[in-house]
Amino acid sequence: MTPLAPTLTTRFFPSVDQRIRDLLLVFGGALLVALFAQIRIPLPFTPVPLTGQTFAVLLVGAALGAQRGFASLGLYTLLGVIGLPVFAGGAAGASHLFGPTGGYLVGFVVAAYVIGALAERGLERNLRTSLLPFAVGTVIIYALGAGWLAFYVGPQAALAKGILPFLPGDLLKLLLAALALPTAWKLAR
Repeated sequence: MTPLAPTLTTRFFPSVDQRIRDLLLVFGGALLVALFAQIRIPLPFTPVPLTGQTFAVLLVGAALGAQRGFASLGLYTLLGVIGLPVFAGGAAGASHLFGPTGGYLVGFVVAAYVIGALAERGLERNLRTSLLPFAVGTVIIYALGAGWLAFYVGPQAALAKGILPFLPGDLLKLLLAALALPTAWKLAR
């Protein structure tokens, strides 16, 4: 799992055995997303709750890189599917992967990979370029999440229930991530 350029986590843990480091980082990333998933505000007009998951996905993807980010969010999804209460609000089970919000779970995995790939090219290291990986990741989450939701509620309702209510909060999460990663890199130097 050698990235193109060092990610933030390889900078902080350079001397740890790579396999052990990768396992700990993948597990830690999944745990971080599970913790942020418990920050949940149900919205009465949509099956999709407002959560902290997307913020954690942005951070995990950028900090771990493409392969570890993908593995971490894949592990997170697997843990939830097999019954551990890691999904939003302590939910669990395969029904969440195949239900109305399943596209968001798949979107988290894909977004973590793409954000990580962009981070491996150094885009998350300064304020000028750090918005790009997080904006791309957010678009991926919306596309897969609302795309899947459309099978349940139709395309127009998926836009109204799966994207529009979340834009302000996700814009804030995107901006916070775009500030956090360059700051962390400054501390790492």
